[in-house]
Amino acid sequence: MLHVLYLVGIAAFAASGVLAAYRADMDPFGGLALAFAASISGGTLRELILGRQPLYWTHDWVLLTVIIGVGVGTIVYLRFWQLPRRSLLVVDALGLAVVTVIGARAAIDSGVTPLAVLILSVMTGVTGEVIRDVLCGEFPPLLLREEVYAIAALAGAACYLGLDYLGANSGLAAMISATLVFALRIGAIYFGLHLPRPQHLKPRDYRG
Repeated sequence: MLHVLYLVGIAAFAASGVLAAYRADMDPFGGLALAFAASISGGTLRELILGRQPLYWTHDWVLLTVIIGVGVGTIVYLRFWQLPRRSLLVVDALGLAVVTVIGARAAIDSGVTPLAVLILSVMTGVTGEVIRDVLCGEFPPLLLREEVYAIAALAGAACYLGLDYLGANSGLAAMISATLVFALRIGAIYFGLHLPRPQHLKPRDYRG
């Protein structure tokens, strides 16, 4: 169940990589490169921090096949059809939701502290997006422009951690937590939700 869910998240990030390359006017090779960068960067960083070798994707041919298949399929689709304006954000939200939860599961299985689980989960979810945007020359990355991004990942990670502590089924906990991340991110996109920014906060008048 979790592996199937992970493949869904990887596929979403692979598609987001190609869509970002398309927006940056890259060639098909650039699209495939970004598909891989967006899909495996977060998990790779997590595994390196946890000291796991060999890296999970180096011996998972199904995962690599999914990335290539989705990447090529998205490139072909874009050759003939135009995607909706917000398609990149929606696909990215799906990838963020799933990969964050899978990161939480991997961190829990490694026996790290709850705080480390939250950090590694968010890191797993957002790293691919940051690297994708940097390679596209888009700065600041989406993570630094949209506040309800890492926060959505953090909420999902905390939800999964809590459900796991309560003994919930791992598959059910993953679905609930991923849905929470996706709902928060999509809600922020469509309703233009942002955290208060310093320049928008009015100074308090202390004059009596």
